[in-house]
Amino acid sequence: MRSPVEQQTHPIDPASLAALPRSTGVYLFRGEGALPLYIGKSVDIRSRVLAHLRAADEAEMIARSRRVDFIETAGEIGALLLEARLIKQLSPLFNIRLRRLRKLCSIRLAGQPGALNPEIVSGKDVSVAQARDLYGLFSSVRAAQGKLRELADQYRLCLGLLGLEKTGPRGCFGLQLKTCLGACVGREDRQAHDRRLLSALGDWQVHAWPFPGAVDLVEQQGDWVQRHRLRDWRYLGTWCSRTGQGVAHGPEDFDLDTYKILVKPVMVGSVRLEAV
Repeated sequence: MRSPVEQQTHPIDPASLAALPRSTGVYLFRGEGALPLYIGKSVDIRSRVLAHLRAADEAEMIARSRRVDFIETAGEIGALLLEARLIKQLSPLFNIRLRRLRKLCSIRLAGQPGALNPEIVSGKDVSVAQARDLYGLFSSVRAAQGKLRELADQYRLCLGLLGLEKTGPRGCFGLQLKTCLGACVGREDRQAHDRRLLSALGDWQVHAWPFPGAVDLVEQQGDWVQRHRLRDWRYLGTWCSRTGQGVAHGPEDFDLDTYKILVKPVMVGSVRLEAV
């Protein structure tokens, strides 16, 4: 029996909805044109697609859609990587997240506590995957400066010493507002200030690639195996046991979304990794 959702009036081919599996993978809403209107991922493709049909704020997308295609994956990481790659390649009209950031910058600390100098560097000028002194990955210099100002307010850091404003004989403007403890005029020990800066930035540290070369992230569902080749936080391609073939994607520039997908499972060891 067809569900009430599938019985609703919409222009999507019912056969394409009936074919949707209750498994992990990527789905693509397609309209009249060659490019998809929307790309998403789910651990239950069928359930997620039917949820789109019920969403009132997605009525325009549904009205333009004519069918829904899908690509199954052996695991959720593979679905996340595939979704991010396809969105960047195809730029679907109704996807906003995961579009490629053309510019990327980070906060770098030079020196030691007592003489730390934060600077904002471009991702083109540093090897993000190999650097061990970078904090945060941002879409613009303004966004990086905004994070520094937010942390300065939270940890009572000196905006002058952070390079965000000029410091005169009377110290920084924050000192007058009593948001700075006075490291800029010697009222606070500079090493104490810089230790607080390191603490503030601790959760934002960018993890360097922890392997000497490429590794395979292996996902398996029954006898189906997919091996996702990774190097320097870059997604290079996938080998699939069902086809006995691999699909290469690299080499590509460092991608923030790929880093976000991979960094936690790789660093905490919650995924199966094999050296190449």
